[in-house]
Order: sequence, then structure tokens, then C-alpha cells
Amino acid sequence: MRKRGETATPVTERSGDQGALDATASAGKAPRTDRGRRTLRALLDAAAAEFGDKGFHEGSISGITRRAGVALGTFYTYFDSKDAIFRALVRDMSDQVRDHVAPMLRAAPDQIAAERAGLLSFLEFVRGHKEIYRIIDEAEFVDPESFHAHYSTTAERIEQRLKAAAARGEIRADVSAVHAWAIMGMNVFLGLRYGVWDEDRTPDAVADTVADMLRAGLAPK
Repeated sequence: MRKRGETATPVTERSGDQGALDATASAGKAPRTDRGRRTLRALLDAAAAEFGDKGFHEGSISGITRRAGVALGTFYTYFDSKDAIFRALVRDMSDQVRDHVAPMLRAAPDQIAAERAGLLSFLEFVRGHKEIYRIIDEAEFVDPESFHAHYSTTAERIEQRLKAAAARGEIRADVSAVHAWAIMGMNVFLGLRYGVWDEDRTPDAVADTVADMLRAGLAPK
């Protein structure tokens, strides 16, 4: 029998594993040393701050390098352009959410508890990284492919874990991509309302409400 969480993506470092971080650099510009990876990480973090504060069009490469504390030329060691680091940032932020949530999913005793834990962890992440909403929203127009990939891969992971739970008899057998997209959409807007716009309810309270709803809606028939 499969155990709960088998389909989850392995958790790694904050920005994903070394290979995932290296892959964010432009073609042929992946770092070859740990120092280079630290610089790449600093550039991505600086880009998150720059684009989060100013948006893509007003943000600049010079603003990114100032925030990262590196020379302007260092930027081009890793990225070809502002568009390139924006695409990398969308992928990196998606990986960060995945890596932040994954251990909570694996530790949960059943699937409803896992969905609750996933939402709770996401809300906590959003409160510390409010810029993610501006960056992901802008990606729809700046880089539609990255925007599509962010949501598609997230929904696919949810669908995989729902189907695994259905096979274990924990939830209804007819779960599908529709259920996965519904859960993802709910989480996205709950993050916007209770993570970005206002923090008038605790993440635990929000997650409890959603868990009660999912428990009734996904119960085995």
C-alpha cells in the first residue's frame, strides 16, 4: 500500500536543490562554485525585492545589483537580461513555495490534514513574502509561459496527491483536475485576502475553516 505523501516533491534547500538553483541562470551561465551559487541566490533575492517594490517595468538591473551588493557586470555573469532574471524569479518563487509546503504535507496523518497543513504553511509563507503576488501576477503579461507553468505544475502536484489519497480510501474516488484547480484557486485567493491584504485572522483559523469544508466535500462516498 502506498503511504501518504509518496507523490510529494522532495524537499530541498530554500531555493530548491543545487541543480534547480543552477538552472535558473541563463543558458551557459550556471555557477560552478558555491560562491557563485551564493551570488546567484543574492541576485534572485534582490530581484524579488526590486520587482516586488517597483514592478517589472520600473524595476532595473542596476536596482537589482545595488540591492544584491554586487557590481553591474556580475549580473551578466548569470543572466542575459532583465527578462531573463524575471523568468528565473517566477520559477524560483514557485520552487520556494513548494519547498516550504512539502514537509508539512508529508508530516500530516491523512489527506485532509495535509491540505490543511499545506494551506497553513502557504499563508505563513505569503505573510513573509507578500511580493510574490505582484511578481506572479505580472508574469501573466511579462512572461505568460512562466505564469502558466507556475499554476499548472502546482495544480498537477495537488491532483497527484489527491489521487494517491483516493487510492488509499481517504477521500472520494472521483477526484480529478477540477478538484485540484479548485483547491489551488481557493488557496491563492485566501493567501491574497489573509496574507497580503489583511492579517485579521490567524492562518490556523483560516486553515481550520477550509479543512472542515474539504472534509465534507471530499469524504469517501
